[in-house]
Formats: sequence, structure tokens, C-alpha cells
Amino acid sequence: MTQPTLVFLHIPKTAGQSIHAALTEIAGPENVSPIRVHTQVPEGQTQMPVGYQIYSGHIDWVDLGNLPTDPKAFTVLRDPLERIASFYFYLRRKADLIGPEALALPENMGMQRAAAWSAEDYFFAGNTMWQAFIRDHYWNPYCSYLVTKRIRGASKAIHMPSEVLLAKAQVAARDLSGLYHTNDLRPLERDLKRWTGKSVSIVDKRVNVGPSDGPRWPKLAALLSKDAVQKLEQMVAVDQRLMHALGFAPAEASYRLVG
Repeated sequence: MTQPTLVFLHIPKTAGQSIHAALTEIAGPENVSPIRVHTQVPEGQTQMPVGYQIYSGHIDWVDLGNLPTDPKAFTVLRDPLERIASFYFYLRRKADLIGPEALALPENMGMQRAAAWSAEDYFFAGNTMWQAFIRDHYWNPYCSYLVTKRIRGASKAIHMPSEVLLAKAQVAARDLSGLYHTNDLRPLERDLKRWTGKSVSIVDKRVNVGPSDGPRWPKLAALLSKDAVQKLEQMVAVDQRLMHALGFAPAEASYRLVG
């Protein structure tokens, strides 16, 4: 069968390393675009250079229409509060591993502050530039990515009324071939086989998984004041509504669009 172009739009801390490994297994590393992060490409240049079978990473998808006919583009979502906590604790763990010299580099400021500041200060203190960092990484990342098609799209979406943002995100979601939930990636395994004819295991080969000590959000919430917990809940309130609208209610394991 003709192999389709696969585009994995990887929102950070949503099982991306495991999925990227499976896609590489399907196509071979020589057929995977080297662009894994949007910052690798200068402004104005495409993050999806033509000629590859796999595009996978923290990339903008404004150029999706420039790829060959009918690319299979998909993304994976996770409980928004679990994602916030996972991202935060990931930065703290990584800060402990990279050493003080690397930690002092400007590009590692997120790790610096996760390690040195209290959890409450990390999310809510700092200057305007730091709060822009927090917004870019934690404010309704699913809706902002879907609506703006940019991995750092929060600044363009944050001024939209919630109802408008939610409605636009639902429309954009329908442009994708699939949406999946980290709680159950078996539907993604099935769709990859349907699209490519090749079987891969993602569920049983998870990589880059944090300590398996249960849900992370309650642990983060325990480090915060009640007011700070409510602020973080509000920060992803539209994403929570989006997941419910898509069928990812709290009791649901997974949902996918047929593509």
C-alpha cells in the first residue's frame, strides 16, 4: 500500500517520545523530518520541509496544507491539570540531572526556576517576561495550539472570549485525522496500522515516563495555596471544556476522530 504522510503534532508532556519512536519504526529514521522543535527553524521558513514521510515534534502546523495529498495529522491530549503537574515535576527532575553550569544557561531558565523557586512563585511570581513564559507553556495549550496552529500560540489566543476559543478549537480539531488520550493509546496503534499496514506497540513501550507514583496533580496541588490551585484550574478551564466536548470526559479513556 502507498505509505501516507504522518504528522504528529506533539504537545509537550503527552507521551510524545513513545509515539515518535513508533513512527520512526514505521518509516525508518531516514524518512523522518529532522525538525523536532519549532525553534530549529528561522521565522518565516517552513517547519514541514517537503520530502519526508514523518513529521513529528513540537512544531507549528500552519504549513500542513503544503504537504502531499491527505496527510494524516494527529495529536494527543492529556488531563490538563495532570499535564501542568507533569511538566513542572519534569523540569525539577531535569534540573537535578544537568548540573549547575548547564542549569545557569539562559535557555534553561524554566528548569532554574522550577528548581530554585517555590511552586507558587514558579507559576505566579516573576516579571512580565516570566509570566509570558508561563502563559506560553501552561495557558489552555490545547485550544491555543488548535486555533492558532502554533505551539506557542497562547499570546494570539488569550484575548479571545472563552466561548469563541472553544468553538474555534472544536472546528480545528475536525481538521485532524485523529485525536487521542494518553490514558489509552490503543486507538492510535489501530489507526497507524490502518493507515500504514504496519503494527507498532506504543502502550507497552512507553519511553521518557516519569516516576510511576500515581497522579501528579494532587502532589502539585499540595504545594500550593487554595487560591493558587484555583488559578491553575482556571488557566486550563477552556481546555477542560474542550476535552469534555470531544468526548474525553473524566471517566472516558479515549476518543478519536475518524480520518
